[in-house]
Amino acid sequence: MSRFFVEGTFDVGDRVELEGGDARKLAGVLRAVPGDRVDILDGHSRRFAGLVREVGRDRVSVELAAALTEPPREAGLAITLAQGIPKGQKMDFVVEKAVELGVRTIVPLVSERTIARPQGADGKVERWRRLAKSAALQCGRERVPEVRTPLDLAGVLQLGAAHDAVVMPWELAEQRPLRERLADFGAAGSILVIVGPEGGLSQHEAERARLAGAHLISLGPRILRTETVALVLIAALYALRGEL
Repeated sequence: MSRFFVEGTFDVGDRVELEGGDARKLAGVLRAVPGDRVDILDGHSRRFAGLVREVGRDRVSVELAAALTEPPREAGLAITLAQGIPKGQKMDFVVEKAVELGVRTIVPLVSERTIARPQGADGKVERWRRLAKSAALQCGRERVPEVRTPLDLAGVLQLGAAHDAVVMPWELAEQRPLRERLADFGAAGSILVIVGPEGGLSQHEAERARLAGAHLISLGPRILRTETVALVLIAALYALRGEL
């Protein structure tokens, strides 16, 4: 069953208009005709059985025929991932897999050793947002995670105030078993995870984060690629909560 997200709040009997890529997918790829069934998720994660009523080239009208219920698919632990922007297309991979695992928010991080520094007009952030939406649809999530505009470390650390804990993997941190370190903040309802780019975070950045209240943790004696670090830690956090 095809699933589409729409902005706003709706009720049974309302009509929603799918436009742009969603409309082209329905009309051109799926060859939808009036009467076809689609799933619609609104801005409050309410799911509806939708019936296609009108099909145009760039617009498809869908009637919300019935409200649907299903087991919650959103993780109870709210994780914000601040990912040091890697080179090439590696950020695409991180965004897609982090969304599949259950992350709520992704913040591209520009740190001292960041080589790729996207500008506001280069389209990369919009691309990551599209990837987040596509991944959320593919894995059946109830909401599309937010992908924010890039921040420097100071800006990311300010986000820590809105979270119960801040965690930063760092290769020079004390090597204690991960299950012991994660137990230090096992009751947290929201966690900010900060991951450096290729080359990691500098000693100055790590100390700055520690002074701001971040937990500096080790992921073991082997050096992991930046695109691996976040996924290992996110999976461990959800496994600790019984959400995997």
